[in-house]
Amino acid sequence: MDTVTIGAKGISVSLDLGVGHIAAMEIEAEGRRLKPLHRAPWVGSPRETLPENLPEGTVRLSGDFLCAPFSTSDVEEAPLHGWTANSDWDVLENGAIAGGWRAVFRLRRKVMGAAVDKIFTLRDGHPFLYQEHVFSGGAGAISVAHHPMTAMRDGGRLAFSPKRLAVTPPTPLEPDPARGRFRLAYPARTTDLTGFPVAAGGTTDLTDYRMEDRREDFITLVEADHGGPGWTALARRAEQDLVLVLKNPAELPVTMLWFSNGGRDYAPWSGRHIGVLGIEDGRAAVGHAASLGDNWLKHEGVATAFALAEGRSVSFRHVIGAVPAAGAEPPSGLETASDRLRMLASNGTATEAPFDGDFLRIGRSNPA
Repeated sequence: MDTVTIGAKGISVSLDLGVGHIAAMEIEAEGRRLKPLHRAPWVGSPRETLPENLPEGTVRLSGDFLCAPFSTSDVEEAPLHGWTANSDWDVLENGAIAGGWRAVFRLRRKVMGAAVDKIFTLRDGHPFLYQEHVFSGGAGAISVAHHPMTAMRDGGRLAFSPKRLAVTPPTPLEPDPARGRFRLAYPARTTDLTGFPVAAGGTTDLTDYRMEDRREDFITLVEADHGGPGWTALARRAEQDLVLVLKNPAELPVTMLWFSNGGRDYAPWSGRHIGVLGIEDGRAAVGHAASLGDNWLKHEGVATAFALAEGRSVSFRHVIGAVPAAGAEPPSGLETASDRLRMLASNGTATEAPFDGDFLRIGRSNPA
């Protein structure tokens, strides 16, 4: 596996150049090494032991990666989640900057005719990966999403920036009980994340990841208009840390959650993909054609693709990090300053971490 590792004081990130997935991320804090990102248990297995038709991005499923498009590539031929998640990237820049490290990678293939760059920035003492993707040129439009995955040994609790809607698609990920199982109702929607309908009747709390719920579920959360960064916080019980994912809602207006907890029985999943949560911030519906067409999110006033054009570029930014946390409760809110992130507890106390508060450029819009 061809990987490149970059680092700054207290943090390192490794990128699998063969597929553009983050193969590893480690944060040093309070004498501990935090590992907020997940790697599938079959990664590194001999290729002949895996299904022949498996996309390379699933063979090497790790950490976080760029989906372009998100889900099915049914406009321009490509594997699931596009070439950005399944093919080679080259290193354009890789070196120290004042107070940290910066690396730039370029996808060897083009997406809808556009060149795609991935920019990683690490800052000394910051427990965060700051990343940006830039599409230059091209034609048509592309849906996009990040795909960070974390895993838990004993579940955890979730909190979010304000969301105005939670919606499941028309059909579940695993409708055939001979192959897998699901828990949520499909289709369904609610404005209450603590009371989402389940298939068997009643409701469930989406903010509580319980290990006993063996299932594959997928749900889209639509950001409310609150003027701040979009964020997801996951307090992992056994790991005793807080995983943080932040975005600019003007760029990435939805957060798609993938609950993958032993809900697929066929290879390579084989019931062993346990305690995984995908926190997939995007500008997308499910599938490229659906994102460009008349989808339900557009009816809600939500953009689902970026327009591409020769002579112009579009970009979006994203942040992933983690901090130690002994309790099992996520913050009730986050506040950003120019150099700090404040995590607010329900009792009114707050903890802080170094943070580049200008990175997400809240208030900046991007062409639809």
